[in-house]
Amino acid sequence: MDQRNRQSAEIDYSRKWHVMVATGLGIFLGTIDGSIVNVALPTISKDLGASFATVQWVVIAYLLTLATLTLGVGRLGDMLGKKPIYTTGFGVFTAGSVLCGLSPDITALIGARVVQAIGAAMIFALGMAIITQAFPPSERGRALGISGALVSIGIVIGPSVGGLIVDQWSWRWIFFVNLPIGVFGTFAAQRFVPAVPPPGSQRFDFVGAGVFFVALLSFMLGLSLAQGSGFGSPPVVSLLAAGVVGIFAFVAIERRVEQPMLDLGLFKDRLLTINLITGWMTFFAISGLFILVPFYLENVLGASPRQVGLLIAPAPLLLGLSAPMSGAVSDRIGPRRVLVVGLAVLVAAYGAMQLLNESSPLWMIMLIMAPAGLGMGIFQSPNNSAVMGSAPAERLGVTSAMLGITRNTGQLTGIAVLGAIWALRVAFHHGGPVDAQTAPGISQAAALRDVGLVNTAMIVIALGLSLWGLAEEKRADRLQKAANRSAINPK
Repeated sequence: MDQRNRQSAEIDYSRKWHVMVATGLGIFLGTIDGSIVNVALPTISKDLGASFATVQWVVIAYLLTLATLTLGVGRLGDMLGKKPIYTTGFGVFTAGSVLCGLSPDITALIGARVVQAIGAAMIFALGMAIITQAFPPSERGRALGISGALVSIGIVIGPSVGGLIVDQWSWRWIFFVNLPIGVFGTFAAQRFVPAVPPPGSQRFDFVGAGVFFVALLSFMLGLSLAQGSGFGSPPVVSLLAAGVVGIFAFVAIERRVEQPMLDLGLFKDRLLTINLITGWMTFFAISGLFILVPFYLENVLGASPRQVGLLIAPAPLLLGLSAPMSGAVSDRIGPRRVLVVGLAVLVAAYGAMQLLNESSPLWMIMLIMAPAGLGMGIFQSPNNSAVMGSAPAERLGVTSAMLGITRNTGQLTGIAVLGAIWALRVAFHHGGPVDAQTAPGISQAAALRDVGLVNTAMIVIALGLSLWGLAEEKRADRLQKAANRSAINPK
């Protein structure tokens, strides 16, 4: 009996939905706090007297910490057991949320977001691995569909919920509301998450972990600083170069170490690699959309935070409805055909951004948000199922962490790159240097359409890769069937 079968025998599948509640709460809270502050950034900026470049670090610091720690936490989960790390992460996240709400200035708020992100990394790195173990393989697509829906809903519902909270109370309450949910989630994780014993005789790759941390930190920090100083500034170029060199060094280390942080053999599966790349692309596109649209609605169309939240709401609604269904369908017909449909819907959503201008009716935002949520819901569930279904039992934590890394780096890169593109295009359409937030509405709207073109091109590439993967999968199936027929009827 192999490792996965031995672990399956130790898990009580009758408690699978209890596990889903415990992990779902953590995944949802960790994700929503990556985006809930987006709509509150203008308010936080005014309340704490912070500039646009500085206040963005409330989001960037969270995502940066999350991205750099996730892989190491995933490996520790495979070595030490997933339950203790996951449960501890819930407590750290809840404490960080309280600190965020109590922050007296922007520096303290950014620091508290780092604490919050440390807890979120412990949750994210292991959540999908725990779900994969808790459900039988025949139900994995639906289960991961629900968890994937919670991830995507958290990202897209964050601005909606944040807008309503800021409009009714204060930006501080977007963090305080986590307290009761966090306490309950910690209890649920301790009570219901199965304590599956990890394989013995494993060692942690400290050198690989350190090099990966520095490389990813350098690269993400370079992207973030590029918004203020430009991609050609010496510090940005140095950081990006250090990140690229660090990634090559990490790969070289992982090829030689006996028990690597990341088993590079996983990437020999070309279809798995395509799933990770296209997943990264979708989060790149949607993160930039959801950080820029609130500024467009408030600064150009004059919408209130409450209106912003309501206008964005169709996206999480459709995502929540479509994700579990697409996961269930992928259990029956396979994930690749389903995720191709999701990518096609996303192409239509981002293409619709060309309809926006400085005097667009507010309801037109729904023409973009609704299909964006629908497309993400259809795509993410089968994509996550395809990735986790290919992972060996002893690497579930790392594979789950890889999904988290693609999601977090996609978000962070999308915010940095698309934010920089938007600011540069605002200046271009204005005809000279200008503060992007105070530029005429016609310039801001034109720059947003340019961002829409970038997103559309990105998802068209993702769709092309997935169509190629679908063709490869069908070809492999035909070859396998031919081989089976030859074995049954040899000449």
